[in-house]
Amino acid sequence: MQEIVFEKPYEFIPPHRGDWWPSFIQRFRLIDRYLRRSEGVVSYECRHAERLRSSLDQGHGILLTPNHSRPGDPIVMGFLARDVRTHVFAMASWHLYQQDRFTGWAIRKMGGFSVYREGVDRKALSTAIDVLAEAKRPLIIFPEGSVTRTNDRLQALLDGIAFIARTGAKKRRKIDKHGQVVIHPVAIKYRFQGDLAETLNPVLTTIEQRFSWRARRQRSLMDRITQIALGLLALKEIEYFGRPQFGRLDERLQGLIDRLITTLEEHWLGAAQAGPVISRVKALRMKILPEMTQGNLSESERKRRWDQLADIYLSQQVASYPPDYLTSQPTVDRLLETVERYEEDLTDKLTVHGNLHAIIEVGEAIEVSPERDRNVETDPLMEQIETDLQSMLDVLASESPIWTGNETPPSPR
Repeated sequence: MQEIVFEKPYEFIPPHRGDWWPSFIQRFRLIDRYLRRSEGVVSYECRHAERLRSSLDQGHGILLTPNHSRPGDPIVMGFLARDVRTHVFAMASWHLYQQDRFTGWAIRKMGGFSVYREGVDRKALSTAIDVLAEAKRPLIIFPEGSVTRTNDRLQALLDGIAFIARTGAKKRRKIDKHGQVVIHPVAIKYRFQGDLAETLNPVLTTIEQRFSWRARRQRSLMDRITQIALGLLALKEIEYFGRPQFGRLDERLQGLIDRLITTLEEHWLGAAQAGPVISRVKALRMKILPEMTQGNLSESERKRRWDQLADIYLSQQVASYPPDYLTSQPTVDRLLETVERYEEDLTDKLTVHGNLHAIIEVGEAIEVSPERDRNVETDPLMEQIETDLQSMLDVLASESPIWTGNETPPSPR
């Protein structure tokens, strides 16, 4: 389990508001070096950046809502900021600041401020609202709330985005009666430009050997990837059910998720819950963690809760595997990210393969009204963000070549 939950009291970390450090980072292209080394991003392009530039020129409060398929997405957004000659503020999960002192320092200097995803963080909400109202820099919030590893598919979006945008718009009107807040969905797409078979074969061999299988190099990449997926699922089913389960893949995945968290929901929340897994996970963590951070629990109770958190974490991992992701469109990029997720879930580490080309596409501005129509069941603002963002991702997904086993992906346009 990766370190995303910490047994210590939360303290809000405000953003650095000066321009010197972000200007220095942009001028010397430090993010390019970081992304090449840590994420394998070797090139990029920004599409329709003029849409963001127009909103900046009009003095709007701006909220950027990108998809979040890779850990490097927040840094990749720095390419867009540099191209339109602006700096940004960004909401960043508190656990990122706890990794090491340099990482926490760097996130803050680039305009990041913390948010505690295991509770209601009023300081983070207030800071985000003020950024939109002041309209000095765009604000970045990733509406999926966590890294998905599915570049072409959105996970369920967090409703708090609409609350921040509307409250910011209301406050903006008090500062400037003609002032507006707009949202630009931003689609980030990664294209792999290397040799897929040469890249994935060693990783697949390592995973197969970890299963005590012989390396199956004579089989196709798709066959090996499929067999590993079934092996991973069967191992977890044996761990939690006592034996592999039967049925359609989507039913088996949902069955494992329910086995992992339904009992916990009944204990902590009074009843089993419905809805997106990430919302269910957050509700459980909000119940389990507060007493852990106070340091008053017995060692046996601490261990019990850590075991529960591990099950919750696994449920979120399982939910990140769309059952038809490869069968519906077996592209070079989907094969790569699927194997990357296998490796990450097995080892909590990831091989940096390089040869990634990042595309950052800015969507049309969505004007935010301070008021919500209460006569509709679903939030129309969230619907529009999701629709626009998924539509852009669908078009970008069509640019990924289908893997046939014998072609090299074309160079980026």
